[in-house]
Amino acid sequence: MRVRKVIAVLGTLLALGAVVPSSAGAADETAEKHGAKKPTVVLVHGAFADASSWNGVVDRLQRKGFPVVAVSNPLRSVSGDANYLKQVLASIDGPIVLAGHSYGGMVQSAAAVGNKNVKSLVYIAAFAPEKGESALGLTGKFPGSSLGDAVRPIPLGDGTTDLVIAQDKYWQQFAADVSRKDATIAAATQRPINDTALNEQAGEPAWKTIPSYFLVAGKDKNIPLAATKWMAQRAHARELVEVKNASHSVAVSHPDAVADLIVRAAR
Repeated sequence: MRVRKVIAVLGTLLALGAVVPSSAGAADETAEKHGAKKPTVVLVHGAFADASSWNGVVDRLQRKGFPVVAVSNPLRSVSGDANYLKQVLASIDGPIVLAGHSYGGMVQSAAAVGNKNVKSLVYIAAFAPEKGESALGLTGKFPGSSLGDAVRPIPLGDGTTDLVIAQDKYWQQFAADVSRKDATIAAATQRPINDTALNEQAGEPAWKTIPSYFLVAGKDKNIPLAATKWMAQRAHARELVEVKNASHSVAVSHPDAVADLIVRAAR
């Protein structure tokens, strides 16, 4: 008898045009509300690349509902680049997950200091310096980098020098697991880094107070694998992922692995 009454009531509501929410619709609404609260992911590229190197990662994060900002890193000096990134971070409301590739790790380590909105730092084949360390010093701390033989200098006439990777060496040096066609385009569009940025010593790093996550590239020819693992252990990383056959350009060749780690860092 009770079941019949329920059916009769539902029939009346439907006849009057009332909307009866389905469990699937309620789930979608909950997911939508949850997605609105997701942190903004800020991505910082390194030397010899530009913000487009994050394209695959951006696509995957956006499909998961994350707001994303891929910063154009000036690549002029650690302090100057970090100051620029600080202004970008200050313009974002709510929690932030900050991810840096290569030299971008130097920049994010400085820029996130004192920023309470940054909930985690993700290092993607990146430098995580201690105070007083430089990118150049960390590169040479362990054997394995062949970057020095691949770069070409561009003197600027002010006592500083811009550095690029010679285009005929870019594929094997930087992006060996990326298609040759894509690597050739990346070589032509790479942004140079000033030698000041590579030699500048880092200040107190944010990874001492903000949880960190690391992804290391097993076939990295820019930053030795031993160096990135050592930095991760020193930072007491909450998670360390190794992509065994990845080149230094791991965000391009393995965007799923990179995006997945960023999503875990956002939880």
